[in-house]
Amino acid sequence: MATKPEQKLTLLAQTISARNKGIDLDLDWISSIQANTSAIERRASSIASRRSVKKQHQAAWLLQAIKCIDLTTLSGDDTAGRVKRLCAKAKNPISSKLLEDLDLDNITVGAVCVYHDMIEAALSKLKGTGIPVAAVSTGFPAGLSPLPLRIAEIEYSVSAGAREIDIVISRRHVLTQNWKALYEEVKDFRKACGSAHIKTILATGELGTLRNVARASAVCMMAGADFIKTSTGKEPINATLPVSLVMVRAIREYHEKTGYKIGYKPAGGISKAKDALTYLSLIKEELGDQWLNPKLFRFGASSLLGDIERQLEHHITGAYSASYRHAMG
Repeated sequence: MATKPEQKLTLLAQTISARNKGIDLDLDWISSIQANTSAIERRASSIASRRSVKKQHQAAWLLQAIKCIDLTTLSGDDTAGRVKRLCAKAKNPISSKLLEDLDLDNITVGAVCVYHDMIEAALSKLKGTGIPVAAVSTGFPAGLSPLPLRIAEIEYSVSAGAREIDIVISRRHVLTQNWKALYEEVKDFRKACGSAHIKTILATGELGTLRNVARASAVCMMAGADFIKTSTGKEPINATLPVSLVMVRAIREYHEKTGYKIGYKPAGGISKAKDALTYLSLIKEELGDQWLNPKLFRFGASSLLGDIERQLEHHITGAYSASYRHAMG
């Protein structure tokens, strides 16, 4: 069947503005940023209940969600074989039978995210696909190694072929309100990335308050971040809707003041298709249709893809398949 809503979402993704060059640190702007926690939580709690995407429209949104996944493996027991299997899944995220039933050509995920040592394995499997390899860096996940080593780590990953670098900020700079130190740190990381895009991980579950999240988001964008990202996935609390609302509104304000479009990446704990629909709804309502594409929105996830496959199969057959039929590799 023709999936017209999915085609519409693609067409609505307008031309992306120039890459964020950053601006001078504006401490007056930072100090003016506040966060009304109760109002933010009320708004966040309404997002899922307001969503009414059904049937073929839901299938279209789920297909768009697949295109926005950073398919990720960041385990201590990662092997080249596991990464290559993950990359095979990235190239063919849903079965050929489902594609045929949906009357679609093949789609791919937004990127594959790995540790530095797995970049070579990922590149060998993704050659010719156009799927970028993203590498976590800067002492991920704690970000507490010496600054020169963190910068060198970025440079190693870029030279190895990573086109996106997910860095972690020093949380202490946020907790002590040392915005100049945070700005200079991210600016150094941005310079080390060169042409590779930089995604700044705030580790929001360790920042204490939503106001800190909002201010840290603004500082990272001022320093030249291409994306701001919620979490490493290793913290006790990862992506949440209140945190996401704060971050996307920071993106909106930055765009209004500078003209630069910054991407957003929620990561950690997003494993269900219904969660993906909720986050897509949030982006559509707060930032608009231009952000509903992998250039400006990503999910940091692994198990999410399997549940989306199950929902798409249910859309076609009316029955849910077993989870083991949708393994990552």
